[in-house]
Amino acid sequence: MDSLRRTFGNNEESENNESFFPSLSWSTRLQGFVICFILGFVMSIIGGACIALPKGLVLFALFYTLGNIISMASTMFLMGPIRQFRNMFAMTRIFATLAVILFMILTLMAGLWWHNTGLAIIFCILQFIAFIWYSLSYIPFARDVVKKTFSSCV
Repeated sequence: MDSLRRTFGNNEESENNESFFPSLSWSTRLQGFVICFILGFVMSIIGGACIALPKGLVLFALFYTLGNIISMASTMFLMGPIRQFRNMFAMTRIFATLAVILFMILTLMAGLWWHNTGLAIIFCILQFIAFIWYSLSYIPFARDVVKKTFSSCV
């Protein structure tokens, strides 16, 4: 638990200056993170199920993208919104962040305006891959391991 606190910068100074909810305890913040992350995951699953419904493309695009936004925002409970945005747009992950945002927008456009199921699914897959690449950027050396594994398989 202490290593999680150190990783996400849960010290008094950052807690008072950058925290979303400065009065919440660390365990409450962790619970908020887990609840939001699971809610986002469930919404993405519901979105995937909606694509099978007639006229479900709009629901698919909305639920899937909203689920990813909620999952991505769940870490605000741990580190606060200011630090979250600083981390998202740090040089090590700015391209991954922009790719996730771009594919979220394209998924919504394919579902809501273009009504093109094929494009929506392609953008959804690309959104998923970009989100995984973004998430891996928070794990030390994870991207390097994935690159080396992929290059050795190819």
